[in-house]
Amino acid sequence: MGVSLLTGFTGIFTLGHAGYMALGAYISSLLIIKAGFHWLAAVLLGGAGAMLIAWLVGIPTLKLMGDYYAIASIGLGEAIRLVLENWQSLTRGSRGIPGIPIYTSLPVALIFFVVMATAMFFLLNGKYGRAFKASRDDYIAASLLGFNTAHYRVLSLAISAFYCGISGALLAGFLSFIQPIMFDMLKSTELTAVVVFGGLGSLSGTLIGTTIITLVTELFRPISQYRMLIYGAVIVLIMIFRPEGIMGQHELHPRLILNLFRKEKSQSAEGGKM
Repeated sequence: MGVSLLTGFTGIFTLGHAGYMALGAYISSLLIIKAGFHWLAAVLLGGAGAMLIAWLVGIPTLKLMGDYYAIASIGLGEAIRLVLENWQSLTRGSRGIPGIPIYTSLPVALIFFVVMATAMFFLLNGKYGRAFKASRDDYIAASLLGFNTAHYRVLSLAISAFYCGISGALLAGFLSFIQPIMFDMLKSTELTAVVVFGGLGSLSGTLIGTTIITLVTELFRPISQYRMLIYGAVIVLIMIFRPEGIMGQHELHPRLILNLFRKEKSQSAEGGKM
């Protein structure tokens, strides 16, 4: 959802958001293990820490546009990972942090998902959502209409980093072990690929795409040597037959389903008349 906000709704292509997941995971884990924080407070602070770093980083880097920011985001994601890998005294480097208490259960994950998805839907359908979409469609026209596009671009990056930081913190509480290699460029690419797969500009599409990709990778785990081949084939097929993604820019809404049903009904009626 965080990458969907930045790439799909604000139009900023990123390939470095795994770095913010790493920040959330490490901040929360260190707060729990070394400072004795309750896991809920540590998770929220992990998201807030990732958000703060994104805000500070976004002010200078979001002056870059298009592919230039995408290239910069790769460097930023790798820089975060390398700092975590080389700060031996705090993060234990490539050895990772073991012994993290397991606090991410299915009910906890579902509660976080429902709350954050609801918040994202309200955000996108409100004043800020319209500003994000205006910055995506034509930032020059949006600026002329009075939108502070620079502010909204940085805000979008900060909120997306918060979501990624929360997800990283929950991942740490599920696996009970983290290390920097888990948050490399491959993870960032996976996050962006899922958003494109589901549809740029559709939060519903992102969630559907995530579900499909997860099911594909997990159902074919017994044949692990072919799993990533099938994963790649599914993405390629969608890009060929549905280049705008599964949902395009549409949201999964009862009205959309009703309109599709009416369309099919009218087409069948016309066929009957013929």
